[in-house]
Amino acid sequence: MKTQKVTIHVDEGLLRRARRRTGKGVSATVREGLTLVAAGAAYEKLRALRGRVKFSVGLRSLREDRA
Repeated sequence: MKTQKVTIHVDEGLLRRARRRTGKGVSATVREGLTLVAAGAAYEKLRALRGRVKFSVGLRSLREDRA
């Protein structure tokens, strides 16, 4: 993984709340936030496909596989 060092200006309260939520340091918290933003685009694309994709496996067979 190639990394890039950046300097950012962030609201102190926002960063404090985010760090409290993650339980991690500044860099790890910012990294996790960026990952969530990037994943959000993928989730939007998946949501756009809702109801348009047909699966060849039925719900019953999936449940049988769990047993």
